Amino acid sequence: MPLTPDSKDTAPAPMASIQHCRCQLPKMGDTWSQLPWPGPPHPTMLLVSLLLAAGVMHSDAGTSCPVLCTCHNQVVDCSSQRLFSVPPDLPMDTRNLSLAHNRITAVPPGYLTCYMELRVLDLRNNSLTELPPGLFLHAKRLAHLDLSYNNLSHVPADMFQEAHGLVHIDLSHNPWLRRVHPRAFQGLLQLRDLDLSFGGLAFLSLEALEGLPGLVTLQIGGNPWVCGCTMEPLLKWLRNRVQRCTSDSQLAECRGPPEVEGAPLFSLTEESFKACHLTLTLDDYLFIAFVGFVVSIASVATNFLLGITANCCHRWSKANEEEEI
Repeated sequence: MPLTPDSKDTAPAPMASIQHCRCQLPKMGDTWSQLPWPGPPHPTMLLVSLLLAAGVMHSDAGTSCPVLCTCHNQVVDCSSQRLFSVPPDLPMDTRNLSLAHNRITAVPPGYLTCYMELRVLDLRNNSLTELPPGLFLHAKRLAHLDLSYNNLSHVPADMFQEAHGLVHIDLSHNPWLRRVHPRAFQGLLQLRDLDLSFGGLAFLSLEALEGLPGLVTLQIGGNPWVCGCTMEPLLKWLRNRVQRCTSDSQLAECRGPPEVEGAPLFSLTEESFKACHLTLTLDDYLFIAFVGFVVSIASVATNFLLGITANCCHRWSKANEEEEI
């Protein structure tokens, strides 16, 4: 429905009001109080007022559609509209929300509070650098989340808090994504598909994946992996799950250290990390220090004895020369 200057209930709210969206229906008395009759209502006017009240309630209950968006069967499509901010006041029964291919730089805290029926959220190809903490606290039915082609730099521990119904998460093509917190996906027991490909990850903690028993597909190719000793636990875990977890092994390559640069990540074996197990313990260092101390003392004592022996030999030789004279 196109907006008019008088359509007060459907006009976009200021950005500040997004954080406190209206989750309650208007009261019937509020609607009647706006009707301009001075005395007791005529039956015809009463019928009109009831119809108007029903229309207002129906509109605020979630059927109004934001400007530049299309809404149909609980699907709200605001994609490819050159939006710089998220649209306010979505239908409250929204299940599928697409904000893809825009220029959105931030999502306000509490933006999803009212939309408890949300199942799919598409934010791909925007300019997001981070998401506010607790964004998914009330999105308990959210199953599919697409954050690909953005500018995210890290995935914090509380990013998906309470979104335990997530099945698919796409974080691919975030070139500045360099850190995933070890507890970033904590509690996502139903997660089946995780895409971390084509980012800036050089390392991924095994702890971030160990708590995902339902994981079926993991995409990690296109990252600048440093295949040092810290990468061994992750590779060992992936090899053990090769039958259950599909991965883009052909795209995952090592960028360092120099001796394995360009090698496929999954071509590394236990033999490749053999040198990692030759590290010295504290006892080894103490033993080396003790041996070094003993050797140094022995060296000093040996030199002292050699000096005395040489001095005695010199005196004995000199004494023999004097006797011969």
